[in-house]
Amino acid sequence: MSTPRLVRPTATDLPGLSALCLRAKAHWGYDAAFMAACVPVLTLSDTALATGRMVMAVGPDATPLAVARVEMLALDHEPDQVPACDLDLLFVDPPAMGRGIGAQLFHWAEAQARDMGARRLLIEADPGAVPFYAHMGAQQIGTAPSGAVAGRMLPLLALEL
Repeated sequence: MSTPRLVRPTATDLPGLSALCLRAKAHWGYDAAFMAACVPVLTLSDTALATGRMVMAVGPDATPLAVARVEMLALDHEPDQVPACDLDLLFVDPPAMGRGIGAQLFHWAEAQARDMGARRLLIEADPGAVPFYAHMGAQQIGTAPSGAVAGRMLPLLALEL
């Protein structure tokens, strides 16, 4: 099987990529109410294209297989703060999982973060995805509040660049 091509999505790709994100999230076995709460957070907008950097992996027939996005975080001007990027999203369509596409996108995200001047890549991960990120070298440094479900805390991981 050939390695997927990485291409920059356009606005016309966003509805399909949003649906891909929701399918990938549902892969972890969440119920309908939880998934409904995720819709606003996982619906990609034109703003997502205009800020940060986004890429999609496509197969030989140009079918989207995965999507990732990184964005530089603003510095708080604290003495110990290092420039960091947020791995805002990384989702692989369930039928494409296990083929190395997630690793391909993760390495893309690392390179983008370095190119933007970051020294750390931060990841608010779904608990089911923590083993993947740990395999990629990230370490859990704390927790962060979910943007979709009030009171839910997500593992916060970091990869030093």
